[in-house]
Amino acid sequence: MYTTASVLFKTFAEAGITHAFVNWGNDHPAFLEELERERVESGKTVVEIVTCPHEMVALSAAQGYAQVTGKPAAVIVHVDVGTQGLAGAVHNVDRAHTPVLIFAGAAPQSSDSRIKGTKNEAAMWLQDVPDQPSIVRQYMRYTTQIQSGKNAAKMVMRALQIATSEPKGPVYLWGRREATEEEVDSSVYEETLNISRWPAIQGPGLPPAAIDSIADALLQARFPLIITASSGRNPKTVPLLSTLSNLLAIGVFTSCPMSVCIPWSHPNYIGTSFGGKNALLDHADVIIVLEADIPWIDTHGNKPADDARVFVIDTDPLKTTFGWSHVDAELICKVDPEVALSQLITSIEGRGAQALPAEKLSARQARLAELRLTWTNQMEAAEGVKSLAADQTTPTVPFLLSTLRQAVISQTPSKGAKTLWVNESISNYPNTWSFLRPEHPGSMITSGASSLGYALGAAVGAFLGGVVARKEYDLVAVVVGDGTFLFGIPASAYWMARRYNTPYLTVVLNNGGWFSPKHSMMGVYPTGLGSTASGQQLSVGFGPHMPDYSQIAVASGDAWGKRVEKADELQAVLEEAIRVVVQERRSAVVDCIIQLI
Repeated sequence: MYTTASVLFKTFAEAGITHAFVNWGNDHPAFLEELERERVESGKTVVEIVTCPHEMVALSAAQGYAQVTGKPAAVIVHVDVGTQGLAGAVHNVDRAHTPVLIFAGAAPQSSDSRIKGTKNEAAMWLQDVPDQPSIVRQYMRYTTQIQSGKNAAKMVMRALQIATSEPKGPVYLWGRREATEEEVDSSVYEETLNISRWPAIQGPGLPPAAIDSIADALLQARFPLIITASSGRNPKTVPLLSTLSNLLAIGVFTSCPMSVCIPWSHPNYIGTSFGGKNALLDHADVIIVLEADIPWIDTHGNKPADDARVFVIDTDPLKTTFGWSHVDAELICKVDPEVALSQLITSIEGRGAQALPAEKLSARQARLAELRLTWTNQMEAAEGVKSLAADQTTPTVPFLLSTLRQAVISQTPSKGAKTLWVNESISNYPNTWSFLRPEHPGSMITSGASSLGYALGAAVGAFLGGVVARKEYDLVAVVVGDGTFLFGIPASAYWMARRYNTPYLTVVLNNGGWFSPKHSMMGVYPTGLGSTASGQQLSVGFGPHMPDYSQIAVASGDAWGKRVEKADELQAVLEEAIRVVVQERRSAVVDCIIQLI
């Protein structure tokens, strides 16, 4: 017997979806029956099923999977309540342009015993809401209802075609139980769509006039600057950006980076910021804003020079889902960054070496070398400060992260080259991007947005995605704050890590609460009454009895865990934790006490 659920799973598999992250409910009998049919008839399911005890962990895992593979996974949740359970992960996959297919069942419409799948449990009346997809519609690229198994395959393919076209993002399909329980003839089930006829939209390039304008501006500039944040979502852009920067000695600055856009060691990479003052803007006379949601924050005194020429290159340059966003620019180009960078490189190379005089190129290179040396010297000095505490025990974050970086290098077979960093350090984003020094395309991923609780689930999905994409990671390492750790539903995440053999290292930067709300308050009331209050007084602290974070993972996922309070103990504990993950194949959590809020 085949049902609409049979058609859905078959189409997922034919479209290249390998994993479904699921949280089952009373709307899924046909799905569970179909999975068992597949096991009985062929010994396995056509799509790998990953049970997720919480929906936000499921969607975060699917996001991590897609970020690593570049391909969507499926998430299956339960009616309106499961859709709500996806929580802030919906915001993350939207803002991060991550393709994910979400399917939610819906309560039966009928109460009629003649109809298969009709209401037969009390909860179904409560779950029958007026407009279930409205819960997530504003975050989706596409929403639609599955009404029959006869056209379900085409509806799935349309959704995936939209999800994988720029600007990429999540799609939401839903179907009432009568529809998913619909029995279909074997001829319907055996129909095969030509998947090659459902391609994603080919990314557009720069028009010829725009290529000439941007290339001319870069050649004529005194101090050209590229500001980027998310171009590295497509790993193919990383060597292209490096090449363009090298050709003309163009400085690269990352503003609120959410992906590895350029190797940390690149000689023209000259700084990063998460909203603070960017002094380079005062000097740049040509600026390319490349796939950056927030290239600068005006209220922090940031602003290009009045005579600066600004060009925006982005898949969604007007940020059409933001209530407000604007960049004063000469040209705003809605393009595929990979295509645009390739076009600019071809144009500049085609003009020959004489296009930029050697003395001008040398002057630019010297200036960039000086700027980079100043920046890296500042970081090295910060790494050398072990503690700011009077007793020299509590580690500074730069020292902690540099110790972690060195421990990964010393304890992994690849010397850190095949480590995947899953970064949700939030208030410590400037530090993690600076001191972990991500080098390779795709080697650090983030939620790409602002809803907390991404990293623990994302690590599970990223691990599975690494296997599918043959990344051969020897370590997946998560860096979170104590607040983001709790938001990540750790009991569910570490249970999954154990169940699906996806062990990872977690380093908790434990400052005793939520620093970000206090930081936001200080931004408005820098000398207000709350400026001298403790985190506990401000109700953003987790003291005086903080959770023992590592032991949550021990209890739920048989992980190894330890709390570290002294800088001198960090190296040994981190090295042991990495050994446990790499050799024993168990998750490990190191709870690191830093300066408390």
